[in-house]
Amino acid sequence: MSIKTNRAATSWRQSMWCLLVAVGLTACSQTPYQAPMDTAPSVPLAAAEPEPAPLAESTLGTQWGEERESNVRSVHTTRLSPDSPQAIAQMRYSDENSLRRALGRKANRQNNVLLAHGKVEWSVRDEQGRPLPIFSRHGNRDYIVAGHDGERYELVYVNRSNRTYEVIATVDGLDVITGQPGSVHNNGYILSPGETLRIDGFRKSQHEVAAFRFAAKDLAYANNTPAGDARNIGVIGSALFEVCMDGPDGCTRHSHHPRTKPSDRPNPFPGDPAGTYAPPPQYRR
Repeated sequence: MSIKTNRAATSWRQSMWCLLVAVGLTACSQTPYQAPMDTAPSVPLAAAEPEPAPLAESTLGTQWGEERESNVRSVHTTRLSPDSPQAIAQMRYSDENSLRRALGRKANRQNNVLLAHGKVEWSVRDEQGRPLPIFSRHGNRDYIVAGHDGERYELVYVNRSNRTYEVIATVDGLDVITGQPGSVHNNGYILSPGETLRIDGFRKSQHEVAAFRFAAKDLAYANNTPAGDARNIGVIGSALFEVCMDGPDGCTRHSHHPRTKPSDRPNPFPGDPAGTYAPPPQYRR
């Protein structure tokens, strides 16, 4: 079954359904396989290699912002390699003033990050649609985005290929659809060939999201919901899976989804699937 809307963003839930949001497509899948506890992980959630010290410490989190209309629809898809994402990457973020003081002229500046060997371009944009500056070291993938307290932002993905991808996105370690700890086995949004996908908030329902807004860490959604972990505040994650749209020709289905090993490092994908949409925050004071 599929549910269509005028925006194209999709969610991949392993019960053979998917979500499509305004400005992207969505994906689906089968009910998550629960592997035995001793199953060896085959999908890393963070880079296996040790990374150098961060360019600068994060000073911001992402708050549960105002309600924005964002309609979704369901479609049926299949991941071609469910245990092997085509790309997995993360960006940290911090306020621009302290970031510039810390970095000076020591870092590269760019407007987007290339995923899947450049097939998908990933950027973070402000409410006027302008790309926020992304800094990195020479020859290094330690990306950090410069933001401003109170500013609304969105995650933008542009598909330059003729392939269809499912995008699983996390903010502060929380899945943008469910509000639960991020996992590469969670549902995602479908990014069709030549299309642009904009994710502008935590999904509240089939019709609304809560806007992403930079804020002080104590106001961050991840700091005010039981599923959040303060250690992951200040990081945005993206994973890509190539998918095919289910139809008369069909796709080969896969159901094996082993558990992933937890890490002590800040992790954009720290959890397993749970829930449907993100619950509202519970501010502690």
